[in-house]
Amino acid sequence: MAAQHYDAVVIGAGQAGVPLSQALARSGRRTALIEREHVGGTCINEGCTPTKTMVASAKTAYVDRRSADYGVHNGPVAVDMPEVRGRKRAMVDSFRNSNLRRIEATDGLDLIAGEASFTGPKALAVRTNDNQDLELGADNVFINAGARPANPPIEGLDNVPALNSTSIMELDVLPEHLLVLGGSYVGLEFAQMFRRFGSEVTVVELGGQLMGREDADIAEAVAGILREDGIEVLLEAKTRLAAQDDTTKIILTVDTSEGERTLEGTHLLVAAGRPPNTETLNLGAAGIETDRRGFIKANECLETSVPGVYALGDVKGGPAFTHISYDDFRIIRTNLLEGGSATIADRPVPYTMFIDPQLGRIGLSEQEARDQGRDVRIATIPMTYVTRAVEMGETRGFMKAVVDAETAQILGCAVLGIEGGEIMAMIQIAMMGNLPYTVLRDAVFAHPTLSESLNTLFSSVEHH
Repeated sequence: MAAQHYDAVVIGAGQAGVPLSQALARSGRRTALIEREHVGGTCINEGCTPTKTMVASAKTAYVDRRSADYGVHNGPVAVDMPEVRGRKRAMVDSFRNSNLRRIEATDGLDLIAGEASFTGPKALAVRTNDNQDLELGADNVFINAGARPANPPIEGLDNVPALNSTSIMELDVLPEHLLVLGGSYVGLEFAQMFRRFGSEVTVVELGGQLMGREDADIAEAVAGILREDGIEVLLEAKTRLAAQDDTTKIILTVDTSEGERTLEGTHLLVAAGRPPNTETLNLGAAGIETDRRGFIKANECLETSVPGVYALGDVKGGPAFTHISYDDFRIIRTNLLEGGSATIADRPVPYTMFIDPQLGRIGLSEQEARDQGRDVRIATIPMTYVTRAVEMGETRGFMKAVVDAETAQILGCAVLGIEGGEIMAMIQIAMMGNLPYTVLRDAVFAHPTLSESLNTLFSSVEHH
């Protein structure tokens, strides 16, 4: 069978691959988009969309249970897991189908359902989902193959029925006791979610704090919130062995600072890292270089070691966020289609962890700033100082900003509190405009909004 030649081939219909394939096709390039499972990538199918949909259900259960705090009395709260799952599935289907419709409506774009692997620098073999073999050649190849959950090397783990971040959202029964392996963003969102649905939850984290990338005070406050919600959080806990007993209970043998512990649960969620989907791509045949963990090496313009072959999104390592993947698409579009010279250098990396209250983060953490030897001043206020939070009955958490002592520029912030992600974005806008912190300190914001807390936060710079 003769190889079909395309101007561009995009591998993976993720949050970079979909808009990129459309932009390429619209520019007059004959384009193929190869996807082995669902369009929309992790975000729509297993990531942001389904998890935040379920987080909303969990938040409703939480508010419902404490409604008496607001003088509102109702009966006992019952969470129907099949209904929660049904709402989640409907949301995913709706997002996925609108993506699919847009792809199918794009002239010059062929969507191929199948798995691609390289046979040369710009040559691909595709095994389609209906078992046909295609050969494709392309002037440019764009890899947006993503990453996936995987098991860490723990004895016995492969022999127990472990859940990952995808399969846990398909449960139609509520776990009696959920064990969570991994105390970072994914593990903690699910830990709190299932606690609020009604499960007993234990989090097992190898490191000395939750979320190793965050400042210790933030990690400690998050642990405090989770413990207040009734979650057991174990730190410096090394899981040695996973097994299943004859009652189908899952047993973890864990070394802690207080000695060995045996944890028993009905369900186990493994949330300990996401390796890239590169091993089926046969990158060696193309001469595409990867790092030791399998992530594709790419330069500041996202080009791999093979000219004309690019990597976008999670598959290249670095911050694994949807908005980063989408910005990767914009960089390629700017450079290839608009004659620009965009790079990933100095781009901000905002993110929000959707525990409740949220953690919004942008820029340097205090620890990073100090490690860089910068002269910084730190602003912090507890959420109890925020009028609106007090009125809404959600005062957990605190706000923190890192300011350059000489220039008064804001270097970063962490907002752990109600709508923390939205408040973080306001600070990010100030950072993008190079506004000194004093502008926010002295700004007139509407009262009583959460944003008004920026007056109080930045007034605290002088007092620390």
